[in-house]
Amino acid sequence: MLMEIDMKSDIPIYQQIRNQVILGIAAGKLLPNEPLPSVRQMADEIRINMMTVSKAYNALKTEGYIVTDRRNGTKVAELPQATPEFMKQLYTSLELVLAEAVIHQLDDLDIHAIVTQISTNFKN
Repeated sequence: MLMEIDMKSDIPIYQQIRNQVILGIAAGKLLPNEPLPSVRQMADEIRINMMTVSKAYNALKTEGYIVTDRRNGTKVAELPQATPEFMKQLYTSLELVLAEAVIHQLDDLDIHAIVTQISTNFKN
């Protein structure tokens, strides 16, 4: 699994790992039950501390994107259903992003075009 980590980014490394795994799942590059590298393997691969990878994996596990079994390692979880908690989080996240879009003077057509483009990328 190839991770592109930007060491100069303001986004913490564990968050970059988390985000890339989620994007990989959404794009179909990581499939349900597909094994992921161990914490040690990924840390060695991207040359970072094992605790950073562990923090990313713990977040992904808590959010239901991966499962860990001592015997079988870490795997991509089955695709989760949208829960009320997820829907609330989605609403809150989108509200902030859309507020920023409005401040930057994007109209509904611009926003819909962007959403459609991103959504299409995940369906290919």
